[in-house]
Amino acid sequence: MSLKLLLKPNERIIIDGAVIRNGSSTTHFFIENKVPVLRQKDIMIEADADTPCKRIYLVVQLMYIGNGLTDELSKLYWQLAGDVIEAAPSMKDLISAISQSIVDAGYYRALKQARTLISTEEELLRHAT
Repeated sequence: MSLKLLLKPNERIIIDGAVIRNGSSTTHFFIENKVPVLRQKDIMIEADADTPCKRIYLVVQLMYIGNGLTDELSKLYWQLAGDVIEAAPSMKDLISAISQSIVDAGYYRALKQARTLISTEEELLRHAT
C-alpha cells in the first residue's frame, strides 16, 4: 500500500535522508516502498533543540532518517536520557518506553513517544514557573 502525501507550497519533507522542498503549488505524490518519511511539522532542527527532551527527539530523529543506532548516537541518547531522568525522575517511564522502541529499532514509534516527552517537559516547566 502506498503512502499518499499532500505537500503544501514550499513545504519540506525528508524521505530516506533526502530533504525535499515543494515548489509554489500544492503537490500530491505517493511513496510506494517503505522508507523513513518526516513531514516538515515533525522535523526538528538543531537550533530548535533547546531543551533536554527536544535534544532527545533530535537524536531519535537522526536515528530514524539516518543509519539507525550508531555508536555516537547511542552514547548521546543514553547521556541525555540519564540527564532527564536525574532532573525529572517522573519521566522515567517515558524514557523507558522510548529506549525500548530504540532497542527494537522502532525509531518512528520512538519519535512519537519523544513528542509526548516534550509535551510533558513543557508541562513540568509551566508548573515550575
